[in-house]
Amino acid sequence: MTAVEQTAVTARRAALTHADAMRLARDEYLRFADAVASLDGDDWTTPTECVGWTVHDLVAHVVGMSTMASSPLENVRQTRAARKRLRPGRQLVDAVTAYQVERFGQQTTDQLVRSMAAIAPKAAAARGRTPRLLRNRTIPEQQLVNGAAERWTIGYAIDTILTRDPWMHRIDLARATGHALVLTEEHDGAIVADVVQEWAARHGMPYNLRLTGAAGGRWHCGTTDERLDLDAIEFCRILAGRAEGAGLLTIQVPF
Repeated sequence: MTAVEQTAVTARRAALTHADAMRLARDEYLRFADAVASLDGDDWTTPTECVGWTVHDLVAHVVGMSTMASSPLENVRQTRAARKRLRPGRQLVDAVTAYQVERFGQQTTDQLVRSMAAIAPKAAAARGRTPRLLRNRTIPEQQLVNGAAERWTIGYAIDTILTRDPWMHRIDLARATGHALVLTEEHDGAIVADVVQEWAARHGMPYNLRLTGAAGGRWHCGTTDERLDLDAIEFCRILAGRAEGAGLLTIQVPF
């Protein structure tokens, strides 16, 4: 990412501490690598809930994004390549992901398995080394969320989005292939709790939320007669736009 000094408009920052965010990042990269290593031959051609992507395409994207996070040089290389193919009306992130699928999708399934295992610790380490001064700067491109443009700090992208992305795609893999989704309160519960807090801040309304499953919990604010009661993973899928929601569940959170 190319950074500029933060403008007068408040840019979104990570809620988690950098240390906590990096612990989640390290664990998520390893979990995703394990999930990829468990894929069978027929799994790779299975369609996913990401429109137009097979499992092979999805893994190529995550390998590409992890590679992008692993070094500033690779970040610049991919960003430049994406800008060359950026069309009017499209966001840069869409061009980046398309480039990643095209470039890394040329790898065989065995190569993708090895690439993910090799890049996981490097991506986590590089993100962990990002200095606070850089994390506090603002990404120049505005991001479109809930129909409105907003600014993000580099720290929000590094500490939050770059972990939510492989986490949600790990869910996509499990749903596409039928493989078991590994969930724990310590890891997945922490990611879900962060999503809940951002969702609540985005809508600013009273709510009473009960999420079930290993990553679930209870959250509430203010007084309301309506209680939202659903599975934690389904809650996040709805907020990510992968499933339909109503009322407060129409407020999306970026992944």
